[in-house]
Amino acid sequence: MRSDNAAPILLKDYRQTPYIIDNVELDFRLHPTSTTVRTKLHMRRRDGTAAGTPLELDGDDLKLASVAMDDIPLDDEAYEATPEKLVIHSPEAEPFTLTIDTEINPSTNTQLMGLYVSSGTFCTQCEAEGFRRITYFYDRPDVLATYTTRITASKKAYPVLLGNGNLVESGDVPSTDQHYAVWHDPHPKPSYLFALVAGNLAHIDADYTTASGKAVKLSIFVEHGNETQADWAMDSLIRSMRWDEKVFGREYDLDVFNIVAISDFNMGAMENKGLNIFNDKYILADPDTASDGDYAGIETVVAHEYFHNWTGNRITCRDWFQLCLKEGLTVFRDQEFSADERSRAVKRIADVQRLKAAQFPEDSGPLAHPVRPEQYKEINNFYTATIYEKGAELVRMIKILLGESGFRKGMDLYFKRHDGDAATIEDFLKSFEDATGKDLSGFSVWYAQAGTPTLTAQTSHDPSVQTFTINLTQVTPPTPGQQDKKPVVMPVRFGLVGPKGKDMAFSKVEGATVEGDVIILDRAEQTVVFHGISEKPVASLLRGFSAPVNLRSDLTLEEQLFLMRHDIDSFNRWQSAQTVATRLLVARSQGESLPQEDAFIDAMGVIASDQTLDNAFRALALQLPSEADLAREIAENVDPEALALAHEALRTAIGQRLYGCFRELYTALTPEDASFSPSAQAAGTRALRNRLLGYLAASGEAEGIHLVKAHFDAANNMSDRLAALTLFVHLDLPGKNEALDAFEARHKSNHLAMDKWFTVQATSPAASTLERVKQLTEHAGFSWTNPNRVRSLVGAFCAGNQRRFNESDGSGYDYLAEVTLKIDPKNPQLAARILNAFRSWRALEPERQMKAKAALNSILASEQSLSTDTKDIAERCLQ
Repeated sequence: MRSDNAAPILLKDYRQTPYIIDNVELDFRLHPTSTTVRTKLHMRRRDGTAAGTPLELDGDDLKLASVAMDDIPLDDEAYEATPEKLVIHSPEAEPFTLTIDTEINPSTNTQLMGLYVSSGTFCTQCEAEGFRRITYFYDRPDVLATYTTRITASKKAYPVLLGNGNLVESGDVPSTDQHYAVWHDPHPKPSYLFALVAGNLAHIDADYTTASGKAVKLSIFVEHGNETQADWAMDSLIRSMRWDEKVFGREYDLDVFNIVAISDFNMGAMENKGLNIFNDKYILADPDTASDGDYAGIETVVAHEYFHNWTGNRITCRDWFQLCLKEGLTVFRDQEFSADERSRAVKRIADVQRLKAAQFPEDSGPLAHPVRPEQYKEINNFYTATIYEKGAELVRMIKILLGESGFRKGMDLYFKRHDGDAATIEDFLKSFEDATGKDLSGFSVWYAQAGTPTLTAQTSHDPSVQTFTINLTQVTPPTPGQQDKKPVVMPVRFGLVGPKGKDMAFSKVEGATVEGDVIILDRAEQTVVFHGISEKPVASLLRGFSAPVNLRSDLTLEEQLFLMRHDIDSFNRWQSAQTVATRLLVARSQGESLPQEDAFIDAMGVIASDQTLDNAFRALALQLPSEADLAREIAENVDPEALALAHEALRTAIGQRLYGCFRELYTALTPEDASFSPSAQAAGTRALRNRLLGYLAASGEAEGIHLVKAHFDAANNMSDRLAALTLFVHLDLPGKNEALDAFEARHKSNHLAMDKWFTVQATSPAASTLERVKQLTEHAGFSWTNPNRVRSLVGAFCAGNQRRFNESDGSGYDYLAEVTLKIDPKNPQLAARILNAFRSWRALEPERQMKAKAALNSILASEQSLSTDTKDIAERCLQ
């Protein structure tokens, strides 16, 4: 584990390596506590590198056994080796082969980076800098080489041996209990995409034929007994392969595609070439243990990792500063896939909810950073919502600006021009410019500038000359290290909704470039005048959330309610409901009430009863903004307790006023067929029915409370069972403990289902929740060494329970500090990511701010040595 005070790594300091690695031969002799790795690097000097220039390779906690050049062992004075570095003082040969023997202990690797053992299975995680924990190497993304990997292990203990690429040889080792497999990946790749798996695993298989007729063997490896739970993942993989061929023209390029699901994994999944390794949360699913959200998540993550084959693998990023080039772009691709597979409107709302919940707070706090940062101390801390979600939004804006055809031309050129390359943001943007002839230089500001812009809109109508004017201004607030902000280019999709609820046409427009239904805002302020508008419309702006900004408009609550009822853009119809609800909730939290509350509740009844709307959309439209959403909108002097009470009161008021309507709808949505389907339509129906049940229970009516128990008892799927259990716990209903016990008894042998059981309790608004969380860390099903368990309980409490984590006495903050110090020595990545719960502490009211700051300082003042990961987050939170 690195624990140092090294200087930050800077984008401006990028230099190519003095030596080139053309191909890599790896020979693993696997043993749980003593694995040996022989690495042969076939190398040459880069043009311009002087003979004898030192060769410096990265390591991390490595033990060197021997080193040789062209098969001749090096004298001690010819090199210097530490656990973190191998330096060959003066390589003379040209070209040359460097052979390095290292010894590692996978069983003690609790960081889950490099090679480690998970439930008896050897596996690897090398992104971002895990390969250096296996052998000394140029462990950076711009070093591309072909890999051949030989794996030798006990045949009885590890019958499955997997590596990158295609299997070229396998067999038994004579006179031993060992067997071996040799894998070759013909496509040059960086070290972070290296993968190895060895274990006693079951698998399911499928055959796939690409559009050009290439046969591909698909396999998903799981623990024995879990085979039937991998069917949905396989179905998602096949659909994503076909979609990528159709939408982006990308075919798969190896003979096999393997996925392995493991239970101990820091990330969601990893796109290693031909051998994806997954957190089993994103592979395993059946109706009894997986919610509809799990099914959707599996579909998205399987597609995401597969799409990386071209956006991340065939074309990788030059350096980690360009991380969004693979992650943001691939998130955009998986979002488009899921939108095509499901409801595009519902998917867009869900994606924006995630963006606003995770990235907007990041962008407005001490951890703000550009989509392409200029420096970092620990790259693992930059796998953030800004890189992923905001990075995807930038790609989406490019598509809006260029149109469907122009975007496809640009992507085709990007694939053609940079296949086999380690590319930059400049390479990406230039592909679109060269393909379409459009200048995107102004757009590049988005990549360099942190912070969420605020877009302010002021409107006016002049009936005498039949004009409607929209004055648009944009301001991006200061962020750490960036005080002065430039205006950005943003596409603002719009509609002018007339008094009858229909979009109005205009004869001409002045003051801005308007292409179809998009205003292209490219200055700090622009006044857009629409002619031929005889009646005053209501401006529906930022339709489809066409730019990742905070919109502030002069629309009255009545006008927002009008859009809530009539806007043809589904996203803005949902957004109008959220805007009205937010204003009502904020007013309630400040001891006020607004007269529009009854009209809002009535409008929710109209949406709930509208059979022409998608059920999943109705469920989303009936969802109130979360307490975290409200805190983000208020942005300063936040009192989480007041927000929680306001939320509870409005939810109760809705349940009481619409009880009859919701009760009737709930009954009508009761399925006649008891069979389960993971389809989007069936999931939408369950989501709406469960949302209605929540309001019926919150009403306080005895019948509504009784319905929760009946719903729980009748549930034939996880979504329904979990919805009822959450109501039992969060509303503290009679029968709560019995429901918790019944859920545990049913699912105690399934760790993914038990994660949900932990989370429901960790997010309870009860005053005793923190003590309950502490008790649950002693539960037999909890483990401090498993990232999923820690995230499901401790992470859920700190990041998902605004009210109780932010207790006025600071106990939640102290607990997070204590837990961080507990986890950090064994898994720095996990500790640092949980510590992100402090990212918005400066928005709290002064007393809570003081206690949060004290907790952060206590981490830095601790006598124990902190990892770079954790120290970096704590210091940035305090800056």
